[in-house]
Amino acid sequence: MNNDPIVEEIRKIRQRHSEKFNFDLRLIFEDLKSRQNEMRTKIVSFSPKPYIKMQHSLSYQPHGHL
Repeated sequence: MNNDPIVEEIRKIRQRHSEKFNFDLRLIFEDLKSRQNEMRTKIVSFSPKPYIKMQHSLSYQPHGHL
């Protein structure tokens, strides 16, 4: 598999950031949350998705037989 330079760069950034907090997930989360608050915008938005009702037939219908 070929290495994507953008993915590699992101991994290096993530590694350096994690090292700053001794890989403590709570501290990493707190740092990211405070950065988000400073930006005054959400980094990730979980907006509601529209509901689409799907109708499926559960019975098997071979082709040509309706």
